[in-house]
Amino acid sequence: MSGTALVLAVFLACAVEAVEALTIVLAAGVTRGWRSPLLGVGAALLVLAVVVAVLGPAVGRIPIGAMQLVIGTLLLVFGLQWLRKAILRASGYKALHDEDKIYQEQVAAAETASHESRAFVTDWYGFTLAFKGVLLEGLEVAFIVITFGSVQGQIGTASLGAAAAVVLVVAVGLLVRAPLAKVPENTMKFAVGVLLTAFGTFWGAEGAGVQWPGADAALLVLVPGVLAVSLAYVALLRRTGVAARTQNAGAAS
Repeated sequence: MSGTALVLAVFLACAVEAVEALTIVLAAGVTRGWRSPLLGVGAALLVLAVVVAVLGPAVGRIPIGAMQLVIGTLLLVFGLQWLRKAILRASGYKALHDEDKIYQEQVAAAETASHESRAFVTDWYGFTLAFKGVLLEGLEVAFIVITFGSVQGQIGTASLGAAAAVVLVVAVGLLVRAPLAKVPENTMKFAVGVLLTAFGTFWGAEGAGVQWPGADAALLVLVPGVLAVSLAYVALLRRTGVAARTQNAGAAS
């Protein structure tokens, strides 16, 4: 995989996670004050730094064949989960991901929560809300960077894509001081699900001993193939849903 393709894949995946983390941090900061939520963000980043420092070199010592098989399998499972939700959302079987709605729910919960101080943290709720949000989304970012970067031997390049996504999302979010509801997150999740599924299939098969025709060029067929199958499922589910609604309406009349 070229460095550009690697950066783009990591950038898209990490941008989705950064948008979700930003929504939580903004809700905590706007309603509870910024001191404790920012401490929570700092604590989460410290934990993530330790995780990456420990796992990065450990993963790098795994033989390339075994690494491709294990990481490919993990990416495939991870990607299929994203793709399943994206297909259900695109076909109307699942509500679209709405960052503005999530933000309002987080704000409402933060406004009613009690204030409790612990040690150096003056607002424990604000601290833990930001900490959990950044840590959970950050772990997914770390997973994406370590897996993509390790298999390609380009941890630095993968980290560049992740850093660019996080910096861009945070800069825009802090500038507008609001959730990035205009970001086509559902479309991005669909694209990321396709990429993770395709790369997971590619690397998992390589780890199992499969020789892809054209080596990395096979991804130019595999990615559109996964996309085509996914879009076919969306069309099928839409037709099924319309037929079911028409049948129910007829039975009720």
